[in-house]
Amino acid sequence: MLWVKAFHLIAMVCWFAGIFYLPRLFVYHAACEDAPGRERFKIMERKLYRGITTPSMIATLGFGLWLISFNPTGYLSQGWLHAKLTLILLLVGYHFYCGHLVKVFRDDQNTRSHVFYRWFNELPVLVLLAVVILATVKPF
Repeated sequence: MLWVKAFHLIAMVCWFAGIFYLPRLFVYHAACEDAPGRERFKIMERKLYRGITTPSMIATLGFGLWLISFNPTGYLSQGWLHAKLTLILLLVGYHFYCGHLVKVFRDDQNTRSHVFYRWFNELPVLVLLAVVILATVKPF
């Protein structure tokens, strides 16, 4: 079980690295004014989303479900886990919205400023704080 937990945490760190960096790329991409720069950001965004962030999300969810499978009745009876799973569902939605934004930028359809993406970039920080506190402190 500890190996599964370790791999769950490793995958989670990789997923969050991608979730933190991808919107930061959107900030720079939205502010970019030259065509070669925009093309470079398109490649970086696509590779980060497809090559790192999405596989890490899948691994995180897979290892998390595997952890729950060791004691489903025990885990699913705890309120902190319900709150954590709700936040994870919101993060999965954020992840897929980032995938949508990768396509928006790819198709040169972005209409938002870099300021929007600076604020957008902060949302997963709040989820991370809450998830770590819930999983560590187990307040309810």
